[in-house]
Amino acid sequence: MKQNIGFIGCGNMAKALINGMIQTDSVNPENIIVSNPSMPKLNEVREKFNINITQNNITVAENSDVVFLSVKPNKYTQVIEEIRNYIREDTIIVNIAAGVSIAECEQFFNRQTKIVKAMPNTPVAVGAGMIALSFNKTFTNQEKEKVELLFNSFSKTVVIDESLMDIEGAIGGSAPAFVYVFIEALADSAVMYGMPRDMAYRIVAQTVLGAAKMVLESGEHPAKLKDDVCSPYGTTIQSIASLEEHGFRNAIIQAVKANLNKLNS
Repeated sequence: MKQNIGFIGCGNMAKALINGMIQTDSVNPENIIVSNPSMPKLNEVREKFNINITQNNITVAENSDVVFLSVKPNKYTQVIEEIRNYIREDTIIVNIAAGVSIAECEQFFNRQTKIVKAMPNTPVAVGAGMIALSFNKTFTNQEKEKVELLFNSFSKTVVIDESLMDIEGAIGGSAPAFVYVFIEALADSAVMYGMPRDMAYRIVAQTVLGAAKMVLESGEHPAKLKDDVCSPYGTTIQSIASLEEHGFRNAIIQAVKANLNKLNS
């Protein structure tokens, strides 16, 4: 079913979502409209994606079946106040702001509105993202399926209780940055021992991709997969021992803790 998709705001996450939709042929560019105060940003996304643009948020609200609120959390009140009288009863509002709850959105709209909280990550741009979804009570099961069908067309999805959304944001939304740091550090070590950097990045990135695929498709516990690589008295187990000695696991756990502390501060 053809749907008109609107984005209020065109930051990095909006661009990642748009790219994913278009690259996977989930949504035609002609059915996407984006609003933003800045014309240079709008011209950039129009040139890149061949989508519709406007500086008027109300135009997006009036012409979209699904509206992504892709502005900073501190702009939600202002944007919702501007558009709330122009959305239809069946319009689906997608809240992608960390720290803004469904209840807060409902309060801002002050009218019955279909709101889905979504926590995407930037790999949606290449059709390999993960998006967590939570629905408010206005959705029928059929409407939920319709929303899931849209998101599943360009990403993997999981429906979770909204109480888990903050931690999902840390391990799903923010964690790609952790992985990029790991890739860069591992490639740096290869460069230190003479490997060209572009070659190191290709090898490391494919290795990370393959390891993740093994976890998803083998059904094995990550510890078992790790054990399979670690031969007795071998080089890999020595590397694992060094990671443990330098607090690798705890560093990851503390990174997630810092994420949640920041969100709740």
